[in-house]
Amino acid sequence: MRIVVNGQQAFGKAVLEKLLERGEDVIAVYGTEDSNGRVDPTVEYARERGLPVYQPATFKTEEATEGLRAMKPDLGVMAYVTKLVPPSFLNVPTKGTIQYHPSLLPRHRGPSSINWPIIQGETRTGLSIFWPDDGLDTGPVLLQKEVEIGPDDTLGSIYFNHLFPMGVEAMLEAVDLVRDGKAPRIEQDEEKATYESWCKAEDVEIDWSRPAGDVYNLIRGANPQPGAWTTCNGRKLQIFDARRDGGSGGPTGSIVATGEDGFTVAAGRGAIFVQRVRPEGGVKIAAREYAAERGLKPGDALGG
Repeated sequence: MRIVVNGQQAFGKAVLEKLLERGEDVIAVYGTEDSNGRVDPTVEYARERGLPVYQPATFKTEEATEGLRAMKPDLGVMAYVTKLVPPSFLNVPTKGTIQYHPSLLPRHRGPSSINWPIIQGETRTGLSIFWPDDGLDTGPVLLQKEVEIGPDDTLGSIYFNHLFPMGVEAMLEAVDLVRDGKAPRIEQDEEKATYESWCKAEDVEIDWSRPAGDVYNLIRGANPQPGAWTTCNGRKLQIFDARRDGGSGGPTGSIVATGEDGFTVAAGRGAIFVQRVRPEGGVKIAAREYAAERGLKPGDALGG
């Protein structure tokens, strides 16, 4: 098949690499525009391999559609794409276009689909390869893979240890199914659909009065991005590595203990042991280092 890859960042590059390694006929690559001298990894790799690279500002033009049509592609492979791609472009390849999404559709449609299941305390997530249409993550599903969310998993561990490598292999599996004429189109159940927008800094401010389990889910679901945060002496403090602590012994948001490995903050029905932080304007450092620099002691309060 004549394949066009549309992707970006490390995931797009990994999918492109695997397709080329096994001898697929990749005829072109679509990627993000160069910005301030920085080149996206997918674009950079495609150029290194001598592939035609296209970086349209938008896919919603007749010029973009006709440019793709002129290449006579059989299959479009979308491996992490953040721009909206209209059906006029998606439907050009004779066998259609397939896309990766890191959730079990129709659950968690939207751009931050790895963060939200963790933040919401779910115990499983997964990935979907689907046939995109004119909606947002609404097209028929081709295949899915499930992943267990462990009690201490973070956004980073779920993505890099599971959804990234599994997603690359799932894309290759989907390409094979399309080639063999065995790729299903399973309609999504709209009654089970959920949607969340970007997980932004304003979504991950810590409310220490919430149950400790909820606070912990927020911290790990935002680690490493966008980074759950609180305030200390009026300045923003992001919290990354942490673990639940059964103790409390103080008002919510107060530091109840400090030690060689970090400090403990009281939350609702429990506490959080903080191990790694990033102070406002600084870099990530060990929580014990931060506590020592700021002279934190039991009784000091975090948050508003």
